[in-house]
Amino acid sequence: MSTVKNGDAVKVHYTGKFDDGQVFDSSEGGEPLGFTVGSGQVISGFDAALIGMQIGETKNVVIPAEQAYGPRLEEYVQTISREQFNLGDIEPELGMAIEMQTPQGSIPLVITELTETTVTLDANHPLAGEELHFDLTLVEIAA
Repeated sequence: MSTVKNGDAVKVHYTGKFDDGQVFDSSEGGEPLGFTVGSGQVISGFDAALIGMQIGETKNVVIPAEQAYGPRLEEYVQTISREQFNLGDIEPELGMAIEMQTPQGSIPLVITELTETTVTLDANHPLAGEELHFDLTLVEIAA
């Protein structure tokens, strides 16, 4: 029976959880996730976990932050005055996701704190700094 190697197109069902068991994402009840192993389409720890798996095999893996979305960086958090923050007629709300345009492209941001005079924006990936637990089931390999 064939096993997964770099360059294989695969389909996998997964459930992602935090250390406390809380589920943050899952393909169960829907279509499996399809991608090419080693192509950078998924986090490196997810790719690595699939290498050597066979169709129908299930595996539980723990992926450290360094092989997931990296460490949480405080320099990616910035507080600006409300005068500097302009979304037109839209009022900023805690947890609101926005995009900032830069010469290098678009940066996703989340509003993490609001005061009467300031808005705090976080450019870290929401899962940065987290050790992630995945339950994986390989559904398909297409070389």
